Amino acid sequence: MTKQNSKNSDPEERSSSAFAVSRRTLLAGLAAASAASAFAQQPAPPSDQFPGRGEGQGSGEEMGPPPGFGPTRESTLADLKGQMPQAPLGKLKISRVIIGGNPMGGFSHSRDLSYVGKLMKAYFTNEKISETLALAEKCGINAFLTTPMLIPQVQYHWKQGGKIQFISDGGATPQASIDAGAAAVYVQGQNCDRMVSRGNWDGINNSLELIRKNGLPAGIGAHSLDTIKACVAKGLTPDFWMKTFHSSKYWSANVQPEQDNNWCPAPDDVIAFMKDLKEPWIAFKVMAAGAIAPKEAFQFAFQNGADFICAGMFDWQVVDNTNTTLEVMARVTKRERPWRA
Repeated sequence: MTKQNSKNSDPEERSSSAFAVSRRTLLAGLAAASAASAFAQQPAPPSDQFPGRGEGQGSGEEMGPPPGFGPTRESTLADLKGQMPQAPLGKLKISRVIIGGNPMGGFSHSRDLSYVGKLMKAYFTNEKISETLALAEKCGINAFLTTPMLIPQVQYHWKQGGKIQFISDGGATPQASIDAGAAAVYVQGQNCDRMVSRGNWDGINNSLELIRKNGLPAGIGAHSLDTIKACVAKGLTPDFWMKTFHSSKYWSANVQPEQDNNWCPAPDDVIAFMKDLKEPWIAFKVMAAGAIAPKEAFQFAFQNGADFICAGMFDWQVVDNTNTTLEVMARVTKRERPWRA
């Protein structure tokens, strides 16, 4: 396997005491700093998102904390209401919600908070990544979608007895992921956006051919809907699509200039175009990087055509996200886009 260039790709290095930071300490600090920075540097959210906090009503102390804040009990496997539903993706059987690796690799969309990527890397030691994936497997989440930079962490988990399937974004070349045991590979979204804008159709075709030559499902990813449209017009038929998808119903969706805050600016257009595609669709960025609650985000994605969801999550969110998926799937009735998986 090609040696990875990631600073934290060595499992022993990532598991050193330098990364052994208390979860509660990390998250408490993140919550406090995130709130302070976000509200200081962005326009204030509409007052109706914080009931009882209108003009001239005094300080927050008099009113108590806004909804959603305060001590909570972490969910455990004892709270699990069932196993995550699964469906076919080519020759594979994949959980409807796939755990995403962006937070584990430090690729954290956090608006204008520049330090969050390093904090994520500090939290997600190799042991923590493996622990999170093991919990996901117990909930029926059987696929992990991530970059080749985390191949060492995937293999570390497998050595601990893990069985989770690795779906790779391919990186610069799919070969490293194929050699590492990936179950499926796709052309990463931003890379594909660039290749399409430059007319590099050979690059996309060669990647798809290489992936399929090795007997794996081959996908095309995109942030831009124009990329998907251009690929379809060119006659490309991947085994699955990866497309960003979320609603615009969160207060920072249209903040300008954009501060890493919007990945699907025209969701209605995405719904309309994806409706006619016959290949399975994995939707990602469905929570707009934490701006939309999982219950609303998952409902929106599944009801409006997604066959699978890729969602980054902490270990303490895995059980809740599984239960949320079960509730949402029970409410999803007729879809304009038929299930393609």
